[in-house]
Amino acid sequence: MAEASSSHPSSAFKAEEKTIPRLDLLDDEGELSEKAVSSLEHIFAKYCTPAPTNEADATSSGTVLLQPPEGAVLTDDALDTWALDTNGALLSDGEKAELEMLDVDDDGRLTCKGFIQLYQLQTENDDDETWKDLTKHGFDGQLQLKKVDPKK
Repeated sequence: MAEASSSHPSSAFKAEEKTIPRLDLLDDEGELSEKAVSSLEHIFAKYCTPAPTNEADATSSGTVLLQPPEGAVLTDDALDTWALDTNGALLSDGEKAELEMLDVDDDGRLTCKGFIQLYQLQTENDDDETWKDLTKHGFDGQLQLKKVDPKK
């Protein structure tokens, strides 16, 4: 089988493609990088209320990153949808209670800042888990949006 791979340049190229290194999600100070934050803002914007104003452009092109509007939050239903889309399961009551320690509005709804805080903590502890989430939402190892979530 190794001979077949070495005689087919396209096979070798595909193998090399899979080993392209991922960008660092954290900068030298241990904070999420600008590209990571932009990617996470896009994910937040897919679920937030109010909806982003550039949603139609992003949906049609598939590569335009959404920007959450000022004051946007995740409602309880949106939080559930995000959790299902990202992890295939709802958050437990305990996990939801922990979110209230992050940046939330007066009604306890997660803000974009709180969403970024959530991912800051997750990435510090397990960046592979953050990469799984980013990949699930269409980002590649260079944090380029490669596909639009068919649900959004």
